[in-house]
Amino acid sequence: MTATVSDAQQDLDFYAGMLGLRLVKKTVNFDNHRVYHFYYGDTHGAPGTLMTTFPYKGWGVRSGVQGAGQITVTAFSVPEGSLGFWEARLERLGVTNHQAGRRFDEQWIAFSDPSGLVIELVETGRDNRPPWLVEGISRDTAIRGLHGITMAIREPASTTTLLTEVLGWSVVNEAEGWTRLGIDGDTSGCIIDVLHEPDAPQAINGIGTVHHVAMVVDGGEAQLAAREELLRLGLQVTEVHDRQYFKSIYFREPGGVLYEIATRGPGFLIDEELQNLGGELKLPPWKEPHRKEIEKHLPDITS
Repeated sequence: MTATVSDAQQDLDFYAGMLGLRLVKKTVNFDNHRVYHFYYGDTHGAPGTLMTTFPYKGWGVRSGVQGAGQITVTAFSVPEGSLGFWEARLERLGVTNHQAGRRFDEQWIAFSDPSGLVIELVETGRDNRPPWLVEGISRDTAIRGLHGITMAIREPASTTTLLTEVLGWSVVNEAEGWTRLGIDGDTSGCIIDVLHEPDAPQAINGIGTVHHVAMVVDGGEAQLAAREELLRLGLQVTEVHDRQYFKSIYFREPGGVLYEIATRGPGFLIDEELQNLGGELKLPPWKEPHRKEIEKHLPDITS
């Protein structure tokens, strides 16, 4: 999950500090190297745990509009019985405006991050992924990784068809106005909730909105095969982009959401040891000659 956010330090304080995610990688937006790219996840930055952000404060980027054709909610998985802890923690740290509810037999709370992104914490007893642990958050309450996303779609039939008939997802649950899709069941980290929103405003990208969601494949051959199939179906798909830690292609699904298909490797350990992940600003080899200029224009942060 990749989002456009505002202030870099506020973003770090929220995701690494308040939510207790690991800053797995501190690099730059490869398309605008004067902007950070933060990767938050579990100990290793495993697929299904990662949320990434581009902090664009000071660049004249408008606030986005959340609406149809966009990912409107990013949900993280927490253990059963832990929402009381999280409600108390959020209130103690100044996040007082949150909502609670139940959907698909899962209890959740929802709140906004400093840039306006909607975040959910969802209780589940079926997520056995080991958490990244920080002071003040116990193993019994720590976030396990992404639980899933919610996409607001005006006409969801074509969206669901692409996911199920081309990309390998399955419908695993339905409710009034909602369709839940999963890979290999409905395990956390492999869930897409499609919300039928026929009257939602048209989404506009900007600060406080999700830019795209990534799905992982095992390697380049699978990625190229997916690209060829998507092109055959008439979708516009980018060429393969080298993102240093993986390779990516991008396309918009029929409802308007931007998808990325990324390779699983080479991974985050190619330029940092596991114990040091996120500790230093890392640049790809083709940007390394410009390090001094890049660092001069990035905001000062404490991570």
